[in-house]
Amino acid sequence: MLTAERRQYILQVLSQEGKVVAKRVSEELGISEDTIRRDLRELAAEGALERVHGGALPRPPVYGSFTLRQTQALARKATIARAAIPFVRNGHVLLLDGGTTNVQVAQHLPQDLHATVVTNNPHVAVALEAHHPYIDIVLLGGNILKEAMATLGTAALETIRMMRVDIYFLGVGSLHPSVGISTNHLEEAYLKRAMIASASEVIALTAPEKLNTASPYIVGQLSELSAIITEQSVPDDVLEPYRALDITVIKAS
Repeated sequence: MLTAERRQYILQVLSQEGKVVAKRVSEELGISEDTIRRDLRELAAEGALERVHGGALPRPPVYGSFTLRQTQALARKATIARAAIPFVRNGHVLLLDGGTTNVQVAQHLPQDLHATVVTNNPHVAVALEAHHPYIDIVLLGGNILKEAMATLGTAALETIRMMRVDIYFLGVGSLHPSVGISTNHLEEAYLKRAMIASASEVIALTAPEKLNTASPYIVGQLSELSAIITEQSVPDDVLEPYRALDITVIKAS
């Protein structure tokens, strides 16, 4: 079998089954595991999958710049955001991190809400300042990660470690029942981990295509989530492994 054919087979298995087990593929093709592992390394380098122990998992799709994502799938993101609002109460300290769905959460918070919002997302701060006179805004400092339009680094990390928040609305990179919560950036993983530790409740807001995927840097285990909010279109069999971990799963409509 040619290298291209072998790798196409691996990608087909990944698409159909949601994972690749190197030992099983090597047996199916009659090829050594070393060869399959080499194929997985090359495919991972191309961004086609994420290598894990014993095989590979899907990676989340690449969406492009934050500015572009601000214009994409707005109705879908707004639906998820609206489903998050019932968790919020007057007097809460809320934490919203990077990403465009959390901007939608900020825009959909009630205009008469009395609360404090802590964020490392400048677009969240701008959205709140414009229409929410009773919300106090704490904008975390640091270097801006342009892909997520979020501040990262020591300043943000140390500030979060001094806080206790009621709800953290987690912008998701990847979620997977066995891998957990992961992201593409090491510094972002450190900060998200600290944000989870600071929160009484952690609610993940995720597009369907980020479910059952993995990224290079682990943030934490799914057991740290209180709830997952995703879209109505996600099949129940996809969500069952998350519900089996005693996580509340909400299909926004």
